[in-house]
Amino acid sequence: MRKDTRLTIRLLLPLSLLLGLFSLSACVKDLDLERIDLGQVLNTAQQAFGEVDVQQETLIGKEAVSVLLGAVPLLENDPLQRYVNQVGHWVALHTERSDLAWKFAVLDSPDINAFAAPGGYILITKGLLLKLQSEAELAGVLAHETVHVVRKHHLAAVQQGARLDLAVQLGRAGVDEKHEETMEKLSRGFKELYARGLDKNDEFEADRMGVVIAARAGYDPYGLPAVLQTLAGMSPDDTSLAFLFSTHPAPARRLSLLERLYDRLDPYARQPQLQQRFEQQIASLRSRS
Repeated sequence: MRKDTRLTIRLLLPLSLLLGLFSLSACVKDLDLERIDLGQVLNTAQQAFGEVDVQQETLIGKEAVSVLLGAVPLLENDPLQRYVNQVGHWVALHTERSDLAWKFAVLDSPDINAFAAPGGYILITKGLLLKLQSEAELAGVLAHETVHVVRKHHLAAVQQGARLDLAVQLGRAGVDEKHEETMEKLSRGFKELYARGLDKNDEFEADRMGVVIAARAGYDPYGLPAVLQTLAGMSPDDTSLAFLFSTHPAPARRLSLLERLYDRLDPYARQPQLQQRFEQQIASLRSRS
């Protein structure tokens, strides 16, 4: 396994940036690690509460994003924002929900973290970007986050925790963003969820499926493990990691579970890491940090 580099994660705000797509080397269409079925959608929330349609899911995601905004601004660096969107959209194209209106953005925060929200909202912090060493690592982190959206982890957790039938409530509201009671329930639910984090099994699933998605997008699949290895080597007293470590399983544990996949990942390890392109894109960010 490569020992390259670095990770972390947190989400906050949607951003309407140019959508870009650029070609990478071979897309892996037939990769099947331990028979992971990327087409199978998590149906716990649907069974318990009723199915939320895409329009409703997007509305819920906007509410989640507003909860996360707080005082953290977006990074004022349009070229870097476009680059992260390009990588993110390329990765998202290789998920089973490529039709979503995915939005990626960078926060001007030194914290090492990232989050996802229903509907395709994903944000990575400046602190995380500075810990990464290649585009493959960035792709691995973003792929992990896309899994939370594809598998509807946050949606299921909030519905279960709040005992809220979102499909019914939002249907009655006519998908009206001024439906205050439902929005308030959503806000409370997401505040609690982001404070405590997702179930550890959701995080493990996002790791497993994330390396598959990154490989399908043509990247070295060891990008995410490299990031986890970097995290595992950092001091637990580092304040930039405090929130991440309080809401995610230990990096060492996540790595140990991913190790079971290494024999199946090895055939794709020659796919590009794109270190030079990544460094060119974040050079201005490093020079100011």
